[in-house]
Amino acid sequence: MQLSETPRTRITRLPERGRSERSDLHAILDAGLICHLGLVRDGTPVVIPTGYGRIGDTVYLHASSGSGWARAIDGAPVCLTVTHLDAIVYARSVFDHSMNYRSAVVLGRARRVDDAEQKWSALRAISDQLAPGSWDYARQPSKRELAATTVLAVELAEASVKVRTGPPSDDPADLDSGRWAGVLPVRTVVGIPEPAADVDTDVAVPLHLLHRALR
Repeated sequence: MQLSETPRTRITRLPERGRSERSDLHAILDAGLICHLGLVRDGTPVVIPTGYGRIGDTVYLHASSGSGWARAIDGAPVCLTVTHLDAIVYARSVFDHSMNYRSAVVLGRARRVDDAEQKWSALRAISDQLAPGSWDYARQPSKRELAATTVLAVELAEASVKVRTGPPSDDPADLDSGRWAGVLPVRTVVGIPEPAADVDTDVAVPLHLLHRALR
């Protein structure tokens, strides 16, 4: 399935970097650990970094029920973004320096999830996005914890995807300058698990965490 372009999602700067496949949008969201949610609160634009999870064509976010922005956001227009920096692109001129990246921008309205079953599924998706395997390993939310948690949904009905890959695009006049050009890869690496100080020495690191650290 393809993304449906709208006037708000049409890419006007370097449109050849745009991606129209919905699978590209899903892949960028699924590879992320944090998103940035933009909204207007009390007349002021605010951008909030937060965790998220995806089920189908819906992104779910969570917040404290006592959070001011979470109480005000139900039905409000929002902009949700996820970006991966894959490399810094070094060109022979400062003007042509760039980045290799994958980015997704989602426009829509946030809605509060009140259905108990959907809320439970959304919280599992958010947990699996950040810490896959933990939902089945750790204690699951209590009724009190669920009541203290607000879950918000943003549909993926209006979105744009932009990707840059490859080497620098140098001006032909700079190719014989004798200067180096290329890419510096950037990677997020998961380290070795570090136990909390109050974990008993006979409690083993769970397999799902070891698999993630060693892959």
